[in-house]
This record gives sequence, C-alpha cells and structure tokens, in this order.
Amino acid sequence: MATDPLLVCEHVTVTAGGRKLVDDVSLELPRGKLIALIGPNGAGKTTLLRAILGLVKYDGRVRINGRIGYVPQRLQYDRTLPMNVMEFMALTLQKRPVAFGVASRVKKRVLELLDAVGARKLARAHLGGLSGGELQRVMLASALQDQPELLLLDEPAAGVDIEGEATFNDLITQQVREHNATAVLVSHDLSVVSDLTDQVVCLNQSLKCVGDAKDLLTAERIAEVFGGHKAVYGHHHHH
Repeated sequence: MATDPLLVCEHVTVTAGGRKLVDDVSLELPRGKLIALIGPNGAGKTTLLRAILGLVKYDGRVRINGRIGYVPQRLQYDRTLPMNVMEFMALTLQKRPVAFGVASRVKKRVLELLDAVGARKLARAHLGGLSGGELQRVMLASALQDQPELLLLDEPAAGVDIEGEATFNDLITQQVREHNATAVLVSHDLSVVSDLTDQVVCLNQSLKCVGDAKDLLTAERIAEVFGGHKAVYGHHHHH
C-alpha cells in the first residue's frame, strides 16, 4: 500500500564501546518529503543512517518499503585512480571490468543520470580533478541509478560552495517532487534546512524532536534542542 510509511525505525539503538551512539530511536518517514536530520557533531546522525542501511549492527527494527540511494559523507575511494566519471559510474552499472570499456547501454544510462543532475559535461572528467560541488553531483547521479524511493544524503553541503549548494538542494527537491521520493538531508548546520524542507528530525543520540519544519525552526525551539549551541546556526542563516 503506497500510504505505508517509507521507513519505520522501532527502538533503534547502536552501541559501540559501551556507549550508545544512537539511543532508542523510533521514527516513521512518509513518502514524497524532504526531511532534514539535524543535530550537533557526534550526535549519531551518520550512525543512524548506517543502521538504516544495514552497515552497522543495531538493536531494534528497521523496515524499509522501497529502494535506497545513499550519498556518503566522505567518499571511500582513491581519488588518484586513473578513472573518469563515466568509468566510475559504470563500475556499479555493469558486470564486466571497465578496463574492457563501457558498454553502450551503460554509457547511455550514465549520461541520462548525469543529465538529471546537470553534469553531463563531466562524463569524461577525471575523478581526481573534480571540485567538491562536481563530486557531489556525480555522487548524487550515482545514488539515483536505481530510482530510489529513499535518498539518504550525509552532510551533502559540506565542502560545496553556497551557489553549488543551492543548485544541489534544487536537484534533491526535484527528485522528491517528481518521483514521490523522500530525501533525508543530514546536517549539523541549520542553514542547510531550506524553505523547501517539509520535516525536521532533531537527533542527539536520542530523538529530540520531529515535526513540520515551519513549526520547529524557531530560535527558542532550536536553542532548547541543542542546549543553546549557537554554533549550530551556521554563518549564513537567513529566513
């Protein structure tokens, strides 16, 4: 049933070294929303994503009713690899080694994906030479390949210039609106929570608040959630 929540977490707890990184999180995410997952550094945001993806052991239950696309915070790959964007993306799309060339149907698909994020011109660019913003787009294009219903983006704005960030947010919003997908944008900086955000989830080990962006994003509420850490505002927060 399409009205089912896209993601349900029930009492998700992640413990490492006797410390609870994520503490008893129960959460339902609806379809077709742009959701900001915010919290200070070390609040367990990445850990919660990793639990949802099944990359870390957790207690509790996670139910996902759809496909997931994931854009990690830092890229775990060697940027000196002699590989261009086309080859990098083909790695996940074709079975045979890219050293033997990229199949034409794969080329077509990669160009479609790059087109979707306005990065077609990067197809032949060397991976190591990409700017932060360009890399973001390539990672997003890569995450879109299975037409995910749930897109998890870990600190996508980090290391991306503001102009690039705006376009990036537009791209995400477009995915959400056009494909009834849900995107979760993870950040420790509230300025990333744009006017486009539907829902905000505040995490600091445990869930501090969940609700409509417009209700939650008041200075008082934020100070309360973050214990008055003014740093959370970021330096370019504006309404």
